[in-house]
Amino acid sequence: MKNKLRLDTGAILLLLAVCCIALAVPVALYAPQWLLAPVVAMAAAVILLLANRRRIRTFVAKNLGGNVFGGSKVQYALTQLPIPVLLLSGHTVLWYNAYFKEQVLAGKDAIMAPVSQLLPGLDLDVCARPHGQDITVNDFRFTAYTSPSPTANGASIVYLVDDTFYKDTLDEYAASRPAYMIIVIDSYDELFTDMKDSEQAHEQEAINRLLEEYIGQTTGFLRRVSNSRYIAVVEERHIRRMIKHRFDVLDKVRALHPGGMITISIGVGHGGKTLAECQDMARESIDIALGRGGDQAAVKTIDGFEFFGGVSHGVEKRSHVRSRIIANALEDQIRQSDSVLIMGHSMSDLDAIGSAIGILRICKMCGVPSVITVRRGATLAGQLIDLFDRAGEGDNFIEPEETYEIITPKTLLIVVDTYQKRLLESQKIYEKCQRVVVIDHHRMAVGHIDNPVLLYHEPYASSASELVCELLQFMPSEGNITPLEAEALLAGIMLDTRSFALHVGVRTFEAAAWLRSRGAQTADTKLLFNTSKEEYEARARIVEGAYIYKGCAIAISGELEPGMAVVLPMAANDLLTITGVDASFVAVAKNGGVNISARSMGALNVQVILEPLGGGGHLTMAGAQLKNCTPKEAEQRIREQIDLYRAAQAANNK
Repeated sequence: MKNKLRLDTGAILLLLAVCCIALAVPVALYAPQWLLAPVVAMAAAVILLLANRRRIRTFVAKNLGGNVFGGSKVQYALTQLPIPVLLLSGHTVLWYNAYFKEQVLAGKDAIMAPVSQLLPGLDLDVCARPHGQDITVNDFRFTAYTSPSPTANGASIVYLVDDTFYKDTLDEYAASRPAYMIIVIDSYDELFTDMKDSEQAHEQEAINRLLEEYIGQTTGFLRRVSNSRYIAVVEERHIRRMIKHRFDVLDKVRALHPGGMITISIGVGHGGKTLAECQDMARESIDIALGRGGDQAAVKTIDGFEFFGGVSHGVEKRSHVRSRIIANALEDQIRQSDSVLIMGHSMSDLDAIGSAIGILRICKMCGVPSVITVRRGATLAGQLIDLFDRAGEGDNFIEPEETYEIITPKTLLIVVDTYQKRLLESQKIYEKCQRVVVIDHHRMAVGHIDNPVLLYHEPYASSASELVCELLQFMPSEGNITPLEAEALLAGIMLDTRSFALHVGVRTFEAAAWLRSRGAQTADTKLLFNTSKEEYEARARIVEGAYIYKGCAIAISGELEPGMAVVLPMAANDLLTITGVDASFVAVAKNGGVNISARSMGALNVQVILEPLGGGGHLTMAGAQLKNCTPKEAEQRIREQIDLYRAAQAANNK
């Protein structure tokens, strides 16, 4: 029935036009002079119609609308309603009352006009729902309602309820809701300890001035609660503006010091029912922002987290005090347990297995039964595990399924080299264990383990093996790690630093020196990185098929042969040696999905690029696993994220 009236009118006019032409043809053939008078009359009628079309429309509207009922019961019933009412045939306006003419049409007439011109976006199906449809016309905000089905003659009645005042009040209420911000100067103790008092005062004053100006643009307030910590309460409208500008205060603080050594982190909580709830959300946000390395803003709402910034390296902490405290606390937790399970991430690498071997040594020194749970058929550290098998220590490694029956309420689970639940070697083990310890160096992301009894998380560290080395140094020297275990830890450090080329600090070399003193042989450790001829050829094929896109090398490959998983990160490392490549991305098909390995020289943050794809890692090393995805789709998604990252870089450099 849509536009039925308009279609019927058009059909009648078409029929009349055909009849006129049919009559005009014989007249034109036999007596052309007789056509002159009708043509002149027709032209005059058209001119008269065009000149008086407004008066004709007004006449029609006057007789169809208002208080002239013409015997229509529907019109009589609706015309006295104190709200705008509209009668439609399909999408054509048949009638409206005086309120509609005044509020929507501003006194004009629109009979027979399409409703899309009067009420843009009107959808009768949406209007038929219990909550109606929001419509804005001439600064009026209506809620449009209609019946679920048209009337018997195919017409639809639309009612407009003017709730402009209430909607404006609701918007103002939402925009003025309080949001809570926690601002922290990253690594304050490490950066300011060596400064003179005058230098500290100068740097602190510069940061204070920037933050005061930033919050001063809002109606909120800023308070400094300690040397390195501030709180601010602002309205929701201002948080939206900060998010729109991607918290540009991060760039301004970073620009205060050459090299961007001084940075801040921001935790935001908004959208909560109360200010106290927003404060709790802000605390979670600042914890995760600092856990991701700082120099970024983390915003938490009831829907989850959103991150901004995070382009800097973590600042290395030179103090070993926390390592000593963690070592003592870890020893206490182990001694309180009747057994210990040590677990890394799925597709474990040399860092995960190396750090697990170091933790295993601590458990043995405490005299508590312990074992490393790892899937031998899905690990990148197969050569290291084989080395321990040949040394007669193969019993230290066990498949995850074999541990389910030995878990007790007093079993302690120690997770190394990951902080993500979804990346664990076995989530079932995590769910069965009541006590969990986490030791990790990756930047924190959404979905992290949220209930550890002990957490040793340092994003500045090069590797989990480095953190475990520091813990071992505070254990008794007698019975400490063997040369073989020292080589396992050294291999983990060498893997994540690419043989001490990237993401290293003073403490990284201190850990390596200590391992060397415990008998680690660098030449033997290097052998763990050797590959077979088949792996080398597969890696060469992947590198050969790569191309450069916006300074990034991208390589796509089909599924590799079983046991070739180590080729993926190796190919990503090889691509970084090409001149002009800032980062590399290698995507390989795997069991109906795609595994992605990304590497960077520091110019790009590959963790930020892969995080929207469900991945994580470090600024210079990251990975992701895509489910139900083809290599071609993965390639397109990688390119989209590179585009977004490059656009954000360009915006920040303006």
